[in-house]
Amino acid sequence: MFTGLSAFPLTPLHNNLLDEKAYKNLIEHLAAAGVDSITALGSTGSYAYLTRDERRRVAQLAVQHAGDVPVFVGIGALRTSQVLAHADDAAQAGASALLLAPVSYQALTENDVFELFRAVTEHTELPVIVYDNPGTTHFSFTTDLYARIAGLSGIASIKIPALPANSAEARKRVQDIRSAIPENVTIGISGDQGAVGGLEAGCDAWYSVIGGTLPELAVRLARLVQAGDANEATKESVRLAPLWELNAEFGSLRVVAAIAEFVGLVPEKCLPLPIQGLNEQQCARVQRVIDDLNLA
Repeated sequence: MFTGLSAFPLTPLHNNLLDEKAYKNLIEHLAAAGVDSITALGSTGSYAYLTRDERRRVAQLAVQHAGDVPVFVGIGALRTSQVLAHADDAAQAGASALLLAPVSYQALTENDVFELFRAVTEHTELPVIVYDNPGTTHFSFTTDLYARIAGLSGIASIKIPALPANSAEARKRVQDIRSAIPENVTIGISGDQGAVGGLEAGCDAWYSVIGGTLPELAVRLARLVQAGDANEATKESVRLAPLWELNAEFGSLRVVAAIAEFVGLVPEKCLPLPIQGLNEQQCARVQRVIDDLNLA
């Protein structure tokens, strides 16, 4: 389950309530596009802004409408007891795996994070994906910590941040991680602009933001690399540079929300407040890029 393309959909809100119809349509769209897995309640899914009841419902909807596609569910929260409760809810919903980021207000130590993962893996039978996302959690994993956590029974994959742009450096980084963790634990790349390079460098999976809204685009890129046509995938990724530049400027969550609103997948102002999303001028820039790249 922990290879190929995992699509991270938005969790759309309307008038501060979960838009179940829009979410159902998103999930069915991803399944129909042929993604390898769907990760509900990742950072793109705004898990940290939702109540337990909202998160439980999102997990239920994702599993119900994903068909045969495995659904991974994010369970990150400030307290370990809350994380375990979310793990139970995801299991009851029928999730295939759990995604865990070390969420914090006080800065976490490596031992704090290790004990969090140990508590979860001892609590649940579901496999766990380690979510290394320093841009949102402000915690950076070391390779040694990857190794400690990956040694726990139940750890299935590690979602790593973007790799160096230099292909040799990227390959070395993946090899360094690979040599430190068990063979059964996969490595997944995040950061859509560097996904092709990450897959070419030896990553097993692509945990994708854009794949949650424009899955056909992400599936095409992933399949090209898997088929051994990395050159064509690289050309396509280079063609998409204006999109990746928007992500770098505004953040991928705001950009993908604007795209989803523009193509009619979600209602306007779909993000949880206080996140305002992009303003009118910025949305117009996103629309021009989508039109110019013929992505709509």
